[in-house]
Amino acid sequence: MTGLAGKRVIVTAGASGLGKAIAEDFVSHGARVLVCDIDEGALAALAGDNPAIIGRLADIADESDVESVLAAAGEFMGGLDVLVNNGGVSGPTAGIEAIEAAAWRRTLAVNLESQFLFIRGAVPLLRAAGGGAIVNVASTAGLMGYPLRSPYAASKWAVIGLSKTLAMELGPDRIRVNAVCPGSLTGPRMDGVIAVEAEAKGLTAEQVREVYLRQTSMRTFITPQEVAAMVVYLCSDAARNITGQAISVDGNNETLGG
Repeated sequence: MTGLAGKRVIVTAGASGLGKAIAEDFVSHGARVLVCDIDEGALAALAGDNPAIIGRLADIADESDVESVLAAAGEFMGGLDVLVNNGGVSGPTAGIEAIEAAAWRRTLAVNLESQFLFIRGAVPLLRAAGGGAIVNVASTAGLMGYPLRSPYAASKWAVIGLSKTLAMELGPDRIRVNAVCPGSLTGPRMDGVIAVEAEAKGLTAEQVREVYLRQTSMRTFITPQEVAAMVVYLCSDAARNITGQAISVDGNNETLGG
């Protein structure tokens, strides 16, 4: 993909899983990448695997940590061209009456407020660069209901609303804003979601996994690399007029939580 060489990129929660796949894909296209993560061990492992990626320890829901990551982008990369808001948590799995307010607030803080904080701080840098791209990672849960996962679904619906609104607000500055909506991803995080849901429903993990597979038209889970490819495409010259979109990479999820 063209137009990515030398681009300065931040990927939140970029030390493992989907964030790592996104960061590595950008690097493979010649971009300069800074990731932040709350997992110090994952950051150390990433530095060993790919020393070209700059790592910073940060809680993306902490305003001062966000400010330090953005300052590091200026210090080590001289500015910013692309922001990928990848960080998020699964939140609690329970009926609404059993969800504690603290768990609700933490889910929205990590999944939604962190994106606000990063975008607010990144916009002056993107304007100074003459424009750029923001990709917010939402979810297919931001497009449909998701029983027993109300904080997560609410946060991801909000991410899509934020993305569409900011595409309108920032378009005159040549800043494009899109949301990517992954379906069920392969990897440890989804394994954990399935285990918790199985316990809540009195089923085996394999039974829950089969339900998720049947909910997609293609009867498949998605790899982090497939989602990363879409994120990188949306930041390339090929997507220079794509903004305000919520794009699914999910094998066509027909429903959730069946």
